[in-house]
Amino acid sequence: MVKQRKYVVKKHFQGVPKRDDFEIVETELPPIKNGEILIKTEWISVDPYQRAYNSRYPVPYDQFGYQVSSVLESKDPRYPEGSRVVCHQGWCDHSVVNTSEGKSGDADSSAVYKLPDLKGLSNSLGIGAIGMPGATAYFGFLELCQPKAGETVVVTGAAGAVGSIVGQIAKMKGCTVIGFAGSDDKVEWLEKELGLDKAFNYKTIDVLKALKEAAPKGVDCYFDNVGGEISSQIISQMNLFGRVAVCGSISAYNEDLQNTPKASIIQPSVVSKQLKIEGFIVGRWLSRWPEAFADLIKWAKSGQLKTREHVTEGFDKIYDAFVGMLAGENSGKAVVKV
Repeated sequence: MVKQRKYVVKKHFQGVPKRDDFEIVETELPPIKNGEILIKTEWISVDPYQRAYNSRYPVPYDQFGYQVSSVLESKDPRYPEGSRVVCHQGWCDHSVVNTSEGKSGDADSSAVYKLPDLKGLSNSLGIGAIGMPGATAYFGFLELCQPKAGETVVVTGAAGAVGSIVGQIAKMKGCTVIGFAGSDDKVEWLEKELGLDKAFNYKTIDVLKALKEAAPKGVDCYFDNVGGEISSQIISQMNLFGRVAVCGSISAYNEDLQNTPKASIIQPSVVSKQLKIEGFIVGRWLSRWPEAFADLIKWAKSGQLKTREHVTEGFDKIYDAFVGMLAGENSGKAVVKV
């Protein structure tokens, strides 16, 4: 018998998730059956959607999330012992996976797939730049914004797991890229290492004034990770037929659902500029994820794409990594090495 340790959510989060909202539970896993694999977790992902989706499930529930794992025992020839998989088994150190279930590709699905051949890159990228966050940036930006060379692109949450990839792809496509992040260190990283044309610490500047100066001819594409008033201000500066890809609203995830923050209305800009605004969940392109991974691996190997990670070590530190990510302490992808 193999013992499993897992994080169970006991209480729905009120504001910032608290340590006692979780309980670490130890259980014995059953022997695997045909079509199942026993896996050992190596890397665990902490992401904003884990906060956003908290209220969807009755408590208690096992904390969901992506992980990279090694196969210890297999009764599915597609996943031999010693191979590695990416799956959505959550915050646990071992698990049994039915490899035929969960092909929807939604963020809360139980889909499992082989870790792509990362060509010598770290396996941790399988839950980052070459995983769900990378696919989110790739398809959300390229499919919905459809950028053209010479256009101006704005990204909020620009130093995060998704935003940092969006900004770099936009530069590869010949765009002028402006990023907003939450610290001066992140701004320096975005400009000096990732090559964004301009980055701002939204906490210390007048967003509207800074944007007008950085993009005097307006904004063509906006990749929105944060929502809130900053998004209303950016949308007000968009050009005719501008495109907005709405990925998330992390500015409000820790707020009480009964007191959702208010922001300026955007309808006048949407109508007068004839804007296209579309929200998305990356699972809609699940069948095309390998297409994204092939490009992302190629770009990472060539140095065109920089894949910074914020690594926390230890199963007992997952909670700390989670709340740190929600507070914006990470630059690039927040991952936990188990």
